[in-house]
Amino acid sequence: MRIKLTNNEKSIEKNLIEGKYIDIDKNEFLNIANAIVARKKDSVLNIRVNGEDLKLIKEKAQKFGIKYQTFIAELLHRVAHNNINISTFNKG
Repeated sequence: MRIKLTNNEKSIEKNLIEGKYIDIDKNEFLNIANAIVARKKDSVLNIRVNGEDLKLIKEKAQKFGIKYQTFIAELLHRVAHNNINISTFNKG
């Protein structure tokens, strides 16, 4: 069976063959693996938002070079884990 690779996958394969990637220590690898697991997306959320807010979020995501859904998911992750300042919300 022959697997068809995307251009990005072909580039990664080429770099691996040419030895352009370097080994990392076990702790760094585990940190990366844990970060991937922590951000695993296994739930769906449907919400209504202000159109102008969504437009601005899409613009900011584009500046980071990521999809806006990924940007929103990362913001939610940071809020959920208290890694973002939410002091602007009333506690009332």
